[in-house]
Parts: sequence; structure tokens; C-alpha cells
Amino acid sequence: MKKAYRIKKNKDFQQVFQHGQSFANRQLVLYYLKKKEQSHFRIGLSVSKKIGHAVMRNQIKRYLRQAFHEMEDEIRQSYDLVIIARKPTNQMDFHEIKSSLTHVLHKSKLLNKKSRN
Repeated sequence: MKKAYRIKKNKDFQQVFQHGQSFANRQLVLYYLKKKEQSHFRIGLSVSKKIGHAVMRNQIKRYLRQAFHEMEDEIRQSYDLVIIARKPTNQMDFHEIKSSLTHVLHKSKLLNKKSRN
């Protein structure tokens, strides 16, 4: 995933948390905020130390980035998205995490209509 597609600054995270909307399932929490001036979406990932050691946390972040990369064309543009992983993600493989992410994006209406089946 390109660096232009990532949220890195604390200020940007806080803006999404304070002014955005959220949706959650058992595995993931999604916060999202419409940004009219952006031409593409940006993602920020948060995986707590409660989930596991550094290797586990980094693996979950890699899975989430790869899932976003595969669904890049299906996600609505000009949004900032922050994903917070919950405890059950440390027991999940890539396909389960991608399925959970798709569910959260679908429920929050951030997937393009043609990609929803």
C-alpha cells in the first residue's frame, strides 16, 4: 500500500475519532470520515498490545493492508478510515480477517454498489 494511502499523524487519527462515524463487529472497529478534498481513501491501523506480541500485531497489520490492497477498487474514495483490531483477530487467518473487514465496510456503506454481492 502506498504511503499516500496511510494515516500516520495523531492529529489525523483524532479528527476521524472525534468527527467521524463508526461501525464494529466482534473482530474489528471501523471509524470513517468523509474528506471531500481527497482523491483517494487513506487508512490508519491500530492493534493493541493486548492482542499479542509484536510479531502477532505486525502480522495482523500486514493482513489488513493486504486486504485493503485487494479491495482497493471496491472501496469508496475520499474517506479516511481507521481500523482497530480486537482480541479475536489474533486467532484469525488472512481470509477470515478479509471477510470481517468486508463485512464492516459493507455495513458502513463504504463499498461501491457493484462490488456488494
